Amino acid sequence: MKATPVPAIAGAYLFEPTPHADERGFFCRTFDAEVVRSVGIDPDAFVQDSLSRSARGVLRGLHLRSGAGEAKLVRCSYGRIFDVVVDLRAGSPTYLGRAFFELSGETQTTLYIPAGCAHGFQALTGTADTSYRIDRPHDPAEDVTIAFDDPELAIPWPLPAASTSERDRKAPSLAEVLQRREG
Repeated sequence: MKATPVPAIAGAYLFEPTPHADERGFFCRTFDAEVVRSVGIDPDAFVQDSLSRSARGVLRGLHLRSGAGEAKLVRCSYGRIFDVVVDLRAGSPTYLGRAFFELSGETQTTLYIPAGCAHGFQALTGTADTSYRIDRPHDPAEDVTIAFDDPELAIPWPLPAASTSERDRKAPSLAEVLQRREG
């Protein structure tokens, strides 16, 4: 497994496994504490694993948490997703930077998203299972949502949004969220 920094988002990494393939399929390690530790991330900090299943075109996000934020490892374990990260850490050298990835069950690449970054994704296949490893227990009172279709972000979603949650449909713009954080 190798760790590759994401230039557009300071502190973000892609963890790419080395699959061992044969006539049965493949086997690969999707988490390696030593590799995670080698880039300065505490592998013992993660306290919760979650899984979402989405149909083609389903769009989830953009989400982040207030307060101390939430760091997470995200991996598409089955299917393919278009994944988006937006750096909202005011002191970050990549503040307001955006990065886009295609994560898939074929590669099993994991994306590390630092606390303070917004995250969202869209399912590109009939079924897409997305796994999350999160560094804090979920507290719905800290949930923050930004409009996935905010023109200021101009995210190039590859498909029309087939379905979103009510929370995502009614999300405020990035400018509104930033104004609330400052006020």
